[in-house]
Amino acid sequence: MRQLLFAFFVWTMSASCVQAAATDDLHRNEVGFFDIHVCHWPDRAQFFMALFSTTRYDEVADIRLYSPTGKEVGAFKLDRYRLVKTPGKPEKHVFITLFDILPDREEGWYYARIKLKDGRVFEAKDKIELRSLPIAQNLQPVPGAEDVPLPRELKWDPVPGALFYQVFIKDVWADGQEILSSSLLSEPRLVLPPGLIKRGGRYLWQVHSRNLNDDPVWGDFNHGSLTREVEFSVVE
Repeated sequence: MRQLLFAFFVWTMSASCVQAAATDDLHRNEVGFFDIHVCHWPDRAQFFMALFSTTRYDEVADIRLYSPTGKEVGAFKLDRYRLVKTPGKPEKHVFITLFDILPDREEGWYYARIKLKDGRVFEAKDKIELRSLPIAQNLQPVPGAEDVPLPRELKWDPVPGALFYQVFIKDVWADGQEILSSSLLSEPRLVLPPGLIKRGGRYLWQVHSRNLNDDPVWGDFNHGSLTREVEFSVVE
């Protein structure tokens, strides 16, 4: 994971109940980790995907997203989260909400305000530039391909501005069950694990591109794009 040097941004809290972050990483505070991405998906206007990850989910009463000038973008939907279980570590909830970008399209340090049930409030920040990462093109096998020879890899053209990719594969014959969520890939191809794709099978797959990974200013990443799910079948 790349770590880039940056000037630590210091801000003051006007309310005494707002707690300062316990680390120089502005994405983190005592409660958890905040990140926001600019998303480019098919058939949808550019939007934000914001997340807050915490092991203290039972204490959270409210999470709200604000623009750099303090405009409220919206409230997190606390009933929408991913459950993360890691051996030897506390269970974690990752609250995820999609937000429309406000008409004035502010750039800069967006922030999440996390209110706990005991009344304490914490903040965390992530910097945003409103750019659009292109969607991956020229996927191979080509969308809709029928009876392709058993593939050893999936590939696509490099995406300008993308440093990493992630591939998702579903098995159509297994009611669309996801059978692979790849690790981050630094090249525009995925070498398929032996036995994953089977003869006579039918599959859906898509590519998520991202501009970087785990950056102290931009967080997990700042700009991402997603292809449509495309289908192919494998010869018997």
